Amino acid sequence: MADVHTPEQRSYNMSRIRGKDTKPEELVRKYLFSQGFRYRKNDVRLPGKPDIVLPKYKTVIFVNGCFWHAHEGCKYFVWPKNHKEFWENKIQGNVQRDIKNQKVLEDLGWHIIIVWECELKPTIREHTLAKLAEAIRKIGD
Repeated sequence: MADVHTPEQRSYNMSRIRGKDTKPEELVRKYLFSQGFRYRKNDVRLPGKPDIVLPKYKTVIFVNGCFWHAHEGCKYFVWPKNHKEFWENKIQGNVQRDIKNQKVLEDLGWHIIIVWECELKPTIREHTLAKLAEAIRKIGD
């Protein structure tokens, strides 16, 4: 199926996609703060500029979009049919960069938690966030 937008409209839409302070990130941050966790946002001193850094727990949290980070097996991730080669290179590059950054963080002794965008859908959000808080508390013990 052809794109329903003109190239100019598509370009504008793509330019509005944010790399930080996204709705899913804000959901996770607000929940963590309400549970008493204190954090830093997008710390440039760490590889990959993690979305949330919990220094007390030596833990970083990445809130990944299912499309941009190729969430395998997720119904929200579908390979685009238009400009296939461009999107494969772009998304595979994101995945490879994620793997490299996570390896470096692990080597530095950081715990890594990944929260996928689809795990924050309204029907399962509470469960996901409760599990996240529990996982962080276990790291702190």
